Amino acid sequence: MNDLTRHSLDIITFADGLASADLLDFVQRLEGLGYETAWIPEFFGREPYSTVAYLLGKTNRIQIATGIANVYARDAIVTAQHRHGLAELSGGRFVLGLGVSHPPMAEAHGVPWQSPLKKMREYLDVLEAFKVQAPKPQTPAPLWMSAHGPKLLGLAAERADGANTYLAPPAHTRNARKILGPDKRLNVVLHCCLCEDPEKARAAARRALSIYMPLPAYHRLWQAWGFNESDYKNGPSDRLIDALVAWGDREAIEERMKAHLEAGATQIVMSPLQSKGGETPWPLIEALAPQPAQTKL
Repeated sequence: MNDLTRHSLDIITFADGLASADLLDFVQRLEGLGYETAWIPEFFGREPYSTVAYLLGKTNRIQIATGIANVYARDAIVTAQHRHGLAELSGGRFVLGLGVSHPPMAEAHGVPWQSPLKKMREYLDVLEAFKVQAPKPQTPAPLWMSAHGPKLLGLAAERADGANTYLAPPAHTRNARKILGPDKRLNVVLHCCLCEDPEKARAAARRALSIYMPLPAYHRLWQAWGFNESDYKNGPSDRLIDALVAWGDREAIEERMKAHLEAGATQIVMSPLQSKGGETPWPLIEALAPQPAQTKL
């Protein structure tokens, strides 16, 4: 990989789709390949903090992040305890990723949906004020906040160590950097598919993106960058896929990563897609690994 992206790379995967032994093998292989951070999402499968704790206990160097933990799923005091304890017990390898998610997640937890800015600001107030009565971690866990709109990005600039963006083009990355300022970390989550066949690559992208097509928050995000209802109502359209997903050979994927890095991203978080379906896309993960594929723990 070129020097611009070789320095480090993160991976996010649908961890709930893997059996425990397979998930552990996946993360340990990422560690051996030199990936900086493995991100564990929260859906309706495993509880993310317990999953993170398990993986931290079975690895040595790689960071493990919640990517993201939903603020409607647990109160801020519990999150403060997780943040403190996992950082302390792992020797500083835990990263707290937080986000408001979407109204269906709040509804599932029986909690009324609030304005994302109001909800996150109030959550951070409690998170920051609560003092965990336990030994302090030598390296506190950084807080990365999911943010797409200018108001949440502004809050991330004010109150977090960085921001995470998702399903957005490089133009959004450039705008996010302006709002965050020069010093905050900006993580760009990018779906990638090592496949040169346009039909197969876009089919893989459609499978991955289908659950996001009905969500109004993403509609607003895409509309801000020149897309319209025709791109997502029965889609995603080829145009939207090509703007949001890096596909092709290794060089083509690297160029897409480079575009985000040149626009102001600090880190690319690769979400690897398998064009054939089912299997973990190791050829892609190994092709873009910071260390050679033969590296073993």
